[in-house]
Amino acid sequence: MGVLERVKSPRDIKVLSRQELHQLAKEARERHIDVVSEVGGHFGASLGVTELTVALHHVFDTPRDKIVWDTGHQAYIHKILTGRNDQLHTIRKKDGLAPFCRRDESEYDAFGAGHAATSISSAWGMAVARDLNGDGFSVIAVIGDGAMGCGLAYEALNNAGHTGRDFIVILNDNEMSIAPNVGAMNKYLTSMITNPVYNRVRREVKDLIHRVPSSFGEAMEHFAYKVDESVKNIFMPGMLFQELGFRYVGPIEGHDLDALVERLGAVKNMRGPILVHVLTQKGKGFEPAEEDPFKWHAAKPFDKDSGNATKTGGGGLPRYQKVFGKGLVELGEMDPRVVAITAGMRDGTSTDLFEKAHPERFFDVGIAEGHAVTFAAGLATEGIRPVVAIYSTFLQRGYDGVVHDVALQGLPVVFGMDRAGVAGADGPTHHGTFDINYMLTVPGMAVTAPKDGSEMLALLRLGVNQNAGPFSIRWPRDSVPEPVPHISEIPEVPFGSWEILRRGREVAILAVGTMVLEAQKAAEALAADSIDATVVNCRFMKPYDLETLKEVLASHAYLLTVEEGAVVNGFGAYMAREIKEMVEGAGVRMRTLGIPDEFVAHGGRDVLLREIDLDAKGIEKWVREMMGVPPGSRASSPPEPSTEAVS
Repeated sequence: MGVLERVKSPRDIKVLSRQELHQLAKEARERHIDVVSEVGGHFGASLGVTELTVALHHVFDTPRDKIVWDTGHQAYIHKILTGRNDQLHTIRKKDGLAPFCRRDESEYDAFGAGHAATSISSAWGMAVARDLNGDGFSVIAVIGDGAMGCGLAYEALNNAGHTGRDFIVILNDNEMSIAPNVGAMNKYLTSMITNPVYNRVRREVKDLIHRVPSSFGEAMEHFAYKVDESVKNIFMPGMLFQELGFRYVGPIEGHDLDALVERLGAVKNMRGPILVHVLTQKGKGFEPAEEDPFKWHAAKPFDKDSGNATKTGGGGLPRYQKVFGKGLVELGEMDPRVVAITAGMRDGTSTDLFEKAHPERFFDVGIAEGHAVTFAAGLATEGIRPVVAIYSTFLQRGYDGVVHDVALQGLPVVFGMDRAGVAGADGPTHHGTFDINYMLTVPGMAVTAPKDGSEMLALLRLGVNQNAGPFSIRWPRDSVPEPVPHISEIPEVPFGSWEILRRGREVAILAVGTMVLEAQKAAEALAADSIDATVVNCRFMKPYDLETLKEVLASHAYLLTVEEGAVVNGFGAYMAREIKEMVEGAGVRMRTLGIPDEFVAHGGRDVLLREIDLDAKGIEKWVREMMGVPPGSRASSPPEPSTEAVS
């Protein structure tokens, strides 16, 4: 029986010998590779912290001692070692293990997270609560994989360092986030571990100790520690963490399990705020991931011997993000004012294409969404046209800048919100549920959603060229429904316009973005049962097309709004308010359909949309319920609808 098979909880890790710990790390790493190669998932970051995870659960008394993992990309090995090994193959699947840490999944998940740099703040809260409650456990925040470049981390360090409370921060320094780290902090950390004078002195001190008789061992170890600390104070640039009030320990080789156990054992008994600097290699133990940690941050199913993907996309249509990236490059060629900004997600937003084509006009600010927004505002004051490409769920972190720095000053910044709506297997931390709602509340903000890839690029071009103020576009984590031409060949979309795609006489479906195609399918199914539906592409949610809305209200008794966004205070709620104040809407019966008032679980995008009725069948069901028309209750002689598009 292998060591991993004997580990059912961290209690079993604490009693293992040093040799068994090494074997456990080997088996846990192999288990991670085996499972992710079969089912896909986050990959490189967890491989890089295998030894660190084993050491933490060996040294500390979890779950009494609290380990807070930042973001959760690093936590697959943690899940393996905390009673979830048998379930690991279900990760990211519907009703399976969550892709990140969740408090309701395990008592060993001290804090849930899917966004970066929350670990230090939340762990600090636990440490303060511990002291207020008179308890005595340890609290450890494990931050890294790029999160140390986020401003929230420094707010927490600044707050915690001056207090003297017992608190441990472990910096997992792998020189990566999803893409390579950027910015001054990365240069600072690199200089700390590459300073030639510091490293030469460390080597000479170690050589000296090895030449001293063993009878002086303990005294020499204490002397060596004092020398090491003094050298750091002399040669390390700034000693930022010590200036913030943290006792700095390290750097420690993160794949030397013996060193980790020894140093963490010593740190556990130290008092006050401590920062432990651990050097790891993202993708450690799987050669392709070591060579290209960027590519292997997350993986689709692959052959673990060759690293080749075992499932391909089949050569289908590209995802919206790729179409956006290509169109942004084309727009940049046409307009030298255009710049692209992203927050540590150049590949995820496909702005890496713009980086290659126009490197001098590309800016990756790291995981710093608030800075990205206000930086864009500054650019816009001088005539530059910034396009800020950030996942919908991450842009929430920069919302104050959207309101205060961009909209309040009427600046023409374009916000491209990727992963809008149901994002799939990454779950509720990554679903772009709220952007319609939070953008609609901003005065002067144009809020748009395209029905397909061509319309997305038309809106992008319009947003860059208009001068009315901020402009937002959302698109899903999905493939475009049809091929997309060069941006210069796409017809213009009039500002504030809707598009009637199908004319009927009974019910009007006001559909937004991805729901337009589903509404058209639903209308066809309804027509087969003699229910005559109009479908409107409401590509502009704000400002909306008042004339088209009045036309629809004047000729229909029923109206359904459909959006892939939170139904509470979303587009449907906005329309209900507007319609209530119109004479034309007095006799219309209206319902709104969107993402329900709950956090949607993780799973396949199509499965989740079907579950919450945001597909053609769900729309058809809601129309029938609103009209009181059960399936098959009408004669099957539907009127012929008009398919003429009217803007």
